[in-house]
Amino acid sequence: MKIPLCCLALLFLSTGAHAGIVIYTDHAHPVTGELSPDITVTELDAPDRLLAQQFGPLSAAPAQAEQQARAVIASPAFRQDQLALAASYAGVAHAWSLGLEKYPAVVFDDKWVVYGTTEVAAARAKLDARREKKP
Repeated sequence: MKIPLCCLALLFLSTGAHAGIVIYTDHAHPVTGELSPDITVTELDAPDRLLAQQFGPLSAAPAQAEQQARAVIASPAFRQDQLALAASYAGVAHAWSLGLEKYPAVVFDDKWVVYGTTEVAAARAKLDARREKKP
């Protein structure tokens, strides 16, 4: 499937817009703890889930699968779904650009990473403890 140029532009223009606190996780690692409005949650498996939701199971027969995909693309809801998909890929691209090694992870100001939790308070405590140890 071709991704329109406008979606690619959105993908690359939004990769630097995640400063603050971002939780990178997936559907299997739900976010815990209180979330304030300034915290962004990026589910790294969202693109796959959105595609499966949009297209569903396609036929094993190539011609029939093509017809099914074209019907989805021609649907009125596809443009809105396409924007959501582009936004989800932007989050994945930003995680990749940060060099995240695993998830879940809480990232502070695109500089400090705490792995293994989705709870911001616990991540902040780990980060503060790490900073206190450094001379």
